Amino acid sequence: MALSDPLTSGSPGSEEPSLSRATRGAREPLSATERVLSVFGYHAMVYARTWRGSIITRLLSPVLFMLSMGIGLGALVDDRAGGIDGRPYLHFVVPGIVATQTMWVAWSESSYQVLGYIKWNMGYHAQLATPLRVRDVLAGHFLAITGHLVVATSLFMVVAALFGGFDSWWAVACLPIGVLTGLAFTTPIFAFTATQEGDNGFNILYRWIITPLMLFSGTFFPVDQLPVWMQPVAWATPLWHGVEACRAVAGGSVDVLPFLGHLLVLIAYGAVGWLLAERTFTKRLAS
Repeated sequence: MALSDPLTSGSPGSEEPSLSRATRGAREPLSATERVLSVFGYHAMVYARTWRGSIITRLLSPVLFMLSMGIGLGALVDDRAGGIDGRPYLHFVVPGIVATQTMWVAWSESSYQVLGYIKWNMGYHAQLATPLRVRDVLAGHFLAITGHLVVATSLFMVVAALFGGFDSWWAVACLPIGVLTGLAFTTPIFAFTATQEGDNGFNILYRWIITPLMLFSGTFFPVDQLPVWMQPVAWATPLWHGVEACRAVAGGSVDVLPFLGHLLVLIAYGAVGWLLAERTFTKRLAS
């Protein structure tokens, strides 16, 4: 009895050859979801080889900030001023560090590595030589960075909880807010990176944007302690909105309208950044 070839035969009882990807000849085109997941799968495979080093570096910085500022400096603040807004300084600063560390993750994943895929190892060019489009490449990479943000934020929150950094189970809600804060930085930095020919622009971005944001967006002290003219600048930054939203849920005192305003600003930063990134990537890689 002759056996049918699974690579050439169609489904049982069908006279038409199958168009599944297991057959030779014409194949069904990939769906949008499959294209995005193929890019995500590539980045997941790369991360499986490098996760040990990235976990240590990403966890170390926020933990050191928590120990030095939250516990070390916090003891002095609590002793001299009774905390901030009636809360121990550790409970004030830890939700802020949750939001801030997502900015650091977004920065590290969206700057040098993205320029490497554009220019140094031509990874994006290889992906675009397949049926993938620029939108698929970006969406898959954004999905991979979302995974980085979830892992890094979850680990820090677990360590912070062990040190007593949270006083409410509502603090779990800091995780999605932190991830949203990270994406609000990821997409604009992608758009910026696609315009760069070298890494000089990253030094300017880190020294004049990332570092000042960490210091003046309410992470370590309320922004109403800033000079009056600086406060509107802080209000316009995505980090301030992420810090305030995380602090609100961690303290269990959410005012609905301001909280929704913070989330909408973060979503707007992420959406506008995505549009800009798609435009700059198309101009750089596909035109």
